[in-house]
Amino acid sequence: MRPIPIVFHLGPLPIHTYGIGLALTFVFGTWYLTKRFRDAGEPSEWLGNSAVWIIVGAILGARVVQVISDLPFYLSSPSEIIAIWHGGLSSFGGLLFAVPLGLCLARRHCPEVPASLALDLAAPVLAAGWALGRLLGPQLMIAGGGRATEAWYGMEYWGSVGRRVPVPIFQAIECFAVFLMVMALERWWPERPAGILAAAAAAAWGAFRFGDQYFWLGTPGQLDAVEVGGLILFLVGIASIVLLVIRAHRPRRSSVEAEHRIASIDLDRSLR
Repeated sequence: MRPIPIVFHLGPLPIHTYGIGLALTFVFGTWYLTKRFRDAGEPSEWLGNSAVWIIVGAILGARVVQVISDLPFYLSSPSEIIAIWHGGLSSFGGLLFAVPLGLCLARRHCPEVPASLALDLAAPVLAAGWALGRLLGPQLMIAGGGRATEAWYGMEYWGSVGRRVPVPIFQAIECFAVFLMVMALERWWPERPAGILAAAAAAAWGAFRFGDQYFWLGTPGQLDAVEVGGLILFLVGIASIVLLVIRAHRPRRSSVEAEHRIASIDLDRSLR
């Protein structure tokens, strides 16, 4: 199978399919996040303008972290720093910049919405956006695949020799699984602690990201920054789930104990 074209021309103007895919993903993410805020009865009008800044923050953060992680290459080829159409956007960098920026904007425009609720509303949006973005972004970029393979599912990518593991397709499936998990939790656990959806999504996505890098993308036998980041995100997600569940049960236990104490006092008084 021939590689999917990564660029076409409208007259003298080159149009990169990678950029079109990311633009469509951002449009989808903005629409879906607005819908989730609106369906939850929370203010959503502010998202129209704020989404632009969140998207800019995500792209900037993704590129900055990518450049830092491969600094020798970019120092030797500084013109490549802005050439995002050649690929090179770090998912962790996008999270590192976009999530805090989004929370700050939410705090400014709708302070009545707790950060934990905002994260829960955004969690399935991020998962669905990643699923779509993997197919419309890295799948269409130069050298978008993983390690070389002779397996039947291998694909050819522009800028690579031979067939490669179609990691973007596998990642899209993983992210869609995270999306389904988060939506199932939201539907079947109505009394869940606030923030649990975001924590579960972080843990699952971190585990998947570690596995992708370890088995298909990274250097065998070497633990790289992406693998470390995936492990950290997984552990933070699991720890957050445990803490949220413990904290959610403490008030109930305290109220039950208080009721027992009141009942004991009433019983003592009646016996007297």
